[in-house]
Amino acid sequence: MIADTPAVVLGAGVNGLGVARSLARARVPVWLLDTDVRRPEMHTRAAKPLQIRATHGETLVEELVRLGTARLSGVRPVLFLTQEESVKTVSRHRDLLSAFYRFSLPPADVVDTLLHKEGFQRRAEQLGSPIPPLLHVRTLEDLAALERLHYPVVVKPGERNADYGGQFRKAYRVESAAEAAGLVRRILPVMADVVVQEWIEGPDSDIHFCLQYLAGQGQVVASFTGRKIRSWPPQVGGTASCTAAAEVHAELSAMTTRFFQDAGVIGMASMEYKRDARSGEFRMVEPTIGRTDYQEEVASLNGVNLPFAAWRSELGLPLPPPAAARRPVVWRVRSEDMQSATAQGQRLTQGYPRGPVADALFRWHDPMPCLAEGLQRVRRALHDRTSKMLPGSIAARSKS
Repeated sequence: MIADTPAVVLGAGVNGLGVARSLARARVPVWLLDTDVRRPEMHTRAAKPLQIRATHGETLVEELVRLGTARLSGVRPVLFLTQEESVKTVSRHRDLLSAFYRFSLPPADVVDTLLHKEGFQRRAEQLGSPIPPLLHVRTLEDLAALERLHYPVVVKPGERNADYGGQFRKAYRVESAAEAAGLVRRILPVMADVVVQEWIEGPDSDIHFCLQYLAGQGQVVASFTGRKIRSWPPQVGGTASCTAAAEVHAELSAMTTRFFQDAGVIGMASMEYKRDARSGEFRMVEPTIGRTDYQEEVASLNGVNLPFAAWRSELGLPLPPPAAARRPVVWRVRSEDMQSATAQGQRLTQGYPRGPVADALFRWHDPMPCLAEGLQRVRRALHDRTSKMLPGSIAARSKS
């Protein structure tokens, strides 16, 4: 039966776990794929874990074809992507993989354009979207143009890059052209693809996002608007905690839909915004294309189950009626939210609306991901302590 069609979630982590739980909540059978079966999220009861050799590149294509012709032969499950590199791979091999999986992606040129920060910038400018000025830096000769920007600015890579991620933070707030030039000079030998964008003033709680799923003709199947409570690290990091933002849903959902439809986006997508403290207007920050968002589960917890809506849409099934309004639910990564609150001198619950709080890892009905993470932390701590006491170690020599 088509209603028994499983979902394949590619990539564990907090993102994949949230998608698996959202689908399992709607009684969709789920396979959770990752290269490391020891990851805490792979212990969830919401999905069947399956180890694969890669989550991107030619090896991923081989793994997906093997799975599609063996364990899932003739089933053609709905494929959910959680990582940008997976999107690039599946986009390039969509003709082959669509024979084994159901998924929707924008045209390849749209994917390539919007996954790069400069490409998104130019498309947003063409469509008249509200977005801060940006400078793309590839060579030292481009540094002179830094003087034309208004400061502060944010410095970040043009697209996700493993070499960059191994040496630098996700983003940097920089206060002057001289400071920006010094930072970019350090980055260019590692990654000759840097963007410098004017900073949008305001706290992290002014960062909003609109998560959507758009069907093949660009019609919006489901849409949810939320806002961050805190980021880690503050100001330049990822989501540490967030909740629903019903009060701005109409405005941001319409703005997001207009951009995605004009740009030719279908499938899973989202847009991040920040309300400019100086003007009170929302300005675009960056999109997520072809995959679920890091905090995707916050929508399900607040009554808009986007993965389930996507699953039903891919199968041509009618959508369930929208859930009744409820008190807003907070979704958080507890360890990162605690660090962010501590760094800013806040209580952990400061900024939370009245209502339930859902931890990204721990759930009473699905405790193993959190327990597995705790066990791994204990093992790492014991290993580090033992290593320091071994003969020949720095710590041991300092005590002798």
